[in-house]
Amino acid sequence: MTADSGQGQIKRTLKTRHLAMIALGGTIGTGLFITSGSAISTAGPGGALVAYAIMGIMVYFLMTSLGEMSTYMPLTGSFSAFSSKFVDPALGFAMGWNYWFNWAITIPVDVTSAGIVMNFWLPHVPSWIFSTIVLVLVFLINYLSVRSYGETEYWLALIKVITVIVFLIVGVAIILGIMGGQPVGFSNFHYKKAPFVGGIPAIISVFLVAGFSFQGTELVGITAGEAATPEKSISKAIHSTFWRILLFYIFAIFVIACVLPYTDKNLLNSDVTNITMSPFTIIFKRAGLAVAASIMNAVILTAVVSAANSGLYASTRMLYSQAREGYAWRFFGYVNRRGIPIYALIGTMIVSTLAFATQFIVPQAYLYLTDASGLCGFIAWLGIAISHYRFRRAYVAQDHVVSELKYHATLYPFGPIFAFVLCTIVICGQNIEAFAKLDWSNILITYMSVPLFLVLFFYYKIRYKTHIIPLKKVDLSRRTKGEKYDPEDN
Repeated sequence: MTADSGQGQIKRTLKTRHLAMIALGGTIGTGLFITSGSAISTAGPGGALVAYAIMGIMVYFLMTSLGEMSTYMPLTGSFSAFSSKFVDPALGFAMGWNYWFNWAITIPVDVTSAGIVMNFWLPHVPSWIFSTIVLVLVFLINYLSVRSYGETEYWLALIKVITVIVFLIVGVAIILGIMGGQPVGFSNFHYKKAPFVGGIPAIISVFLVAGFSFQGTELVGITAGEAATPEKSISKAIHSTFWRILLFYIFAIFVIACVLPYTDKNLLNSDVTNITMSPFTIIFKRAGLAVAASIMNAVILTAVVSAANSGLYASTRMLYSQAREGYAWRFFGYVNRRGIPIYALIGTMIVSTLAFATQFIVPQAYLYLTDASGLCGFIAWLGIAISHYRFRRAYVAQDHVVSELKYHATLYPFGPIFAFVLCTIVICGQNIEAFAKLDWSNILITYMSVPLFLVLFFYYKIRYKTHIIPLKKVDLSRRTKGEKYDPEDN
């Protein structure tokens, strides 16, 4: 790895265990602990399982696509760079800024959630004080070194993983009658309209919930440029993490569906302010755990702190990558002696802090920020699918043999095509009700990230007159404009 003279360089210090936990921890959060119950309430136990399974398979295809490109070309801010190199510079420009924007405004959402969670124990202390502390904490973690970020994520993710494992064990014990009284068995799977409630439309609506739950797995691609042994660790992390995530989500939803009927009003809870109504809390209480609410509140706190920590890391690296590609001011590409893109970190922190401060001016800012960032992750997934489809075609067109690749994506070209189609369905179906009622304000908030992405894309395309790169001219060299990769550096 080389860097411009007079500055430091990105350090490859993230190990396989870090990458595995970063991808795993980025997915296990409030989507599983709190909102997973709403999927069962909407589509019934069978519909929820089908929706999560299909979305999980799609995410698997996406991650193997990202794995194939990242092991061949392990770059920081990888999938933005891939869009530029394999498709069109305008797509890379729009993808990078879209992803940076997504995480930059998600950080204040997560730290705000942390403050709300802390009010469970200390209700008389203003939540913004706790939020500010968390904001400073994640900045310091990212400021110190990439190793400090990796270690923090490892232990925060481990807490969440242990919680899920204990929950599954307790849930099975309740189903079999070992804990919590009489065995519940599988009676809730054929209770009233179960297992499928609402048919295909309900399953499609649950795709949205499932998609948001799985977002964050692509973080392993962002870390590629700082992985110690990218050829080995990225592929291993993707494979092991996918099966664990799918097992955790599918098994957890199965347990919740067995213990709680889909008509249970508690399944509709989707707010961190009401942790006592979380399916996890309810089931732990049923097993006789009196302090279940406090334990789950602590776990939710680790989840939102982890999300904020990962968000700051991801947005910083994406801004760094944008600068290296020539899409942002060059000084954002500066790296200090500790291997931190320090100006990209400070710039992102300033934007996130300003976004956090808007809640003191506009009380609804928290909700607006949540809605505005909603579809950014799906747009990033679309970019990964398109980039991989083009990468493999260009690789073959330039007389390379697929067997030369150290990691092969599963079922190409079906994988990226399937992911592209499903992501498009999710984006278009995000708020059909608003279109049916012609609720333009709701439509604008829900789909805000789509026109933002299109404006960025067409601005760059028109100004610089870019075109889709012919397959024969796709740059397959392992570098960005400001970053060189040498496999021997590992």
